[in-house]
Amino acid sequence: MNIIILGAGQVGGTLAENLASEANDITIIDTDTARLRELADRLDIRTLDGAASNPSVLAQAGAQDADMLIAVTNSDEVNMVACQVAHTVFNIPTKIARIREHDYLYNDRVLFADKAMPVDVLISPEELVTQHIKKMIQHPGALQVLDFAEGKAQLVAVRAYYGGPLVGREISFLRSHMPNVDTRVAAIFRQDRPIIPKGDTVIEADDEVFFIAAKKDIRAVMSELRRLDNPYKRIIIAGGGNIGARLAESLEQDFQVKLIERNLSRCHYLSRHLNNTIVLNGSASDRDLLIEENIEDTDVFCALTNDDEANIMASMLAKRLGVRTVMTLINNPAYVELVQGGVIDIAISPQQTTIGALLTHIRRGDIVAVHSLRRGAAEALEAIAHGDRNSSKVVGRAIEEIHLPPGTTIGAIIRNDKVLIAHDDIVIQNDDHVILFLVDKRRIVEVERLFQVGLTFF
Repeated sequence: MNIIILGAGQVGGTLAENLASEANDITIIDTDTARLRELADRLDIRTLDGAASNPSVLAQAGAQDADMLIAVTNSDEVNMVACQVAHTVFNIPTKIARIREHDYLYNDRVLFADKAMPVDVLISPEELVTQHIKKMIQHPGALQVLDFAEGKAQLVAVRAYYGGPLVGREISFLRSHMPNVDTRVAAIFRQDRPIIPKGDTVIEADDEVFFIAAKKDIRAVMSELRRLDNPYKRIIIAGGGNIGARLAESLEQDFQVKLIERNLSRCHYLSRHLNNTIVLNGSASDRDLLIEENIEDTDVFCALTNDDEANIMASMLAKRLGVRTVMTLINNPAYVELVQGGVIDIAISPQQTTIGALLTHIRRGDIVAVHSLRRGAAEALEAIAHGDRNSSKVVGRAIEEIHLPPGTTIGAIIRNDKVLIAHDDIVIQNDDHVILFLVDKRRIVEVERLFQVGLTFF
């Protein structure tokens, strides 16, 4: 696929890195020559120094032959104009734009119609990160919570604790121990090394376990791997920017929410627009302020400012003062590797959250959901099976007959709104939604081929 990426920032660079290893022709455009040189030295991609929305620059990038344009610059307006130029001048089939401003998104159906601003797919990083954090607050103890088939099935990552009923036992014990709950362990990461689970695989303490189940069964399965945390009630959010404000708004009806913001005028704005959130003017690194607001009785501290170092320091202080769980927004990927699992319970990477949403629209075959896992090393996806036994490599075949690439497992199948946990004898049917887990995302092209329909299917 011939793809043009506009913007070489964290999202654009991470996306280029993901796609360059999958036999795509990638051209990335930016005005930061140093950043372009760094990407070109590291990746097999073409780079171009220039203004992303200029027709002459897009022409130089080969827009006339492009299959897709992905506009992820830091400017909503540049992204929108670039999509307009791509549509009007070059007739590029698929145009994806990152849009941050809430006002644009509020009128998206009118503003981004074909006859207005022709953007095929809108990506809002702030909204994606907000939903990501909210799910983890709703599932205490989870490292990651991913929805499939509109939330009917969920893939959840947890760290196995000493004392969990399943810890020290073979995975096959789970079925006899919980006969009324159907689940499947999709993958295990032990000391950052992936393990493809089998019935005789023994779960050890500190394993990062990914399991899939129907939404209603998630909490029961979590209880087998770790001590179940009490539901969260009290939340403190550090940072009143777009993400902090949206998170407060989405939580304030069900939780006791306090929000700390340094900027006084922003505090006044937030206090007018939030109904049940207590807005505090001050620094999240102010020890006296945190103590005064009873940080030791707080369930979750979310550090969501635009400054990685400030987020990390505030989180470390909150943890030392007694908060139960710390969630920290970190833009620098190198920091994520350093801090998660130590003082900071959950490090949130905005670009990895955004990448999954982008990959959903890039994958070949009928792929309806993609989630980037383990900082991009692994991937979970939802593919729709089409055809029959003659035209498809998966339809009409039992799971044990399907030749999956190494490191790939089928976790579940959603059929007519029913969640079927994958067992070897289940036969995949036309229109089934198949949820797969890949510990090696370099195999994604082979998975895509499995779900592409042959010429005999009409």
